[in-house]
Amino acid sequence: MRIDLSGKTALVTGSTQGIGLAIARNLATAGARVAVNGRKAETVDRAVAELAEQVPGAELIGAPADVTSEEGTAELLGALPKADILVNNLGIFGAQPAMEITDEEWRRYFEVNVLAAIRLTRAYLPGMTEAGWGRIQYIASDSAIVIPAEMIHYGVSKTALLAASRGFAKEAAGTGVTVNAVIAGPTHTAGVEDFVYQLVDPALPWDQAQREFMRLHRPQSLLQRLIEPEEIANLSAYLASPLASATTGAAVRVDGGYVDSILP
Repeated sequence: MRIDLSGKTALVTGSTQGIGLAIARNLATAGARVAVNGRKAETVDRAVAELAEQVPGAELIGAPADVTSEEGTAELLGALPKADILVNNLGIFGAQPAMEITDEEWRRYFEVNVLAAIRLTRAYLPGMTEAGWGRIQYIASDSAIVIPAEMIHYGVSKTALLAASRGFAKEAAGTGVTVNAVIAGPTHTAGVEDFVYQLVDPALPWDQAQREFMRLHRPQSLLQRLIEPEEIANLSAYLASPLASATTGAAVRVDGGYVDSILP
């Protein structure tokens, strides 16, 4: 199969590093014009430069904006009023005892992980339906289904994304626009390395720390290792393509078999 996104414009939120950067790279490799988003112009510029080197000839747009606010979203829409592909990747996570999570933290996780994605969906979906083609994705998590005891606020926010994805898929029914969630499993990013070392001995070498983390905190993983960002990006690129035209309203797993279920 060859994924061809020539002539399509894609926005990937939170795409200056990790999963978002890998998704942006895959979409650019497939020929899409890709808007790279992050809060700070310098980190966006750095990511754009990195992608330009890795994908010669790629058409890239630097789109710095804080999409967790209405003002930042308006700034982004001024620079990119229309998109054919929207990948809602932006998210925060962190370990915290359940009884110590304040109302303020609950609101922050909802604002960043859920409302930012919903706001951008409202902004871009009408243009997609008018064009008769579009792709919207929500990068969710295994934590949406298997709520982790050490970060239930994160898990709940990702559960909300699954509901939002299914609901907007119904809103887009019959228009040529597909809306899906990607259930990503434990993934190897710089942020996750920090998270792992919050839970295991920080003196351990990374390979040993990773194995210890999976053994103690994610024992149900069938992969028994962290997933690489490119492995998430491969599924995202497929769902963004014309090849996935019959997949909508779905929560598609790329979780290394972490979720103990025979259903997607």
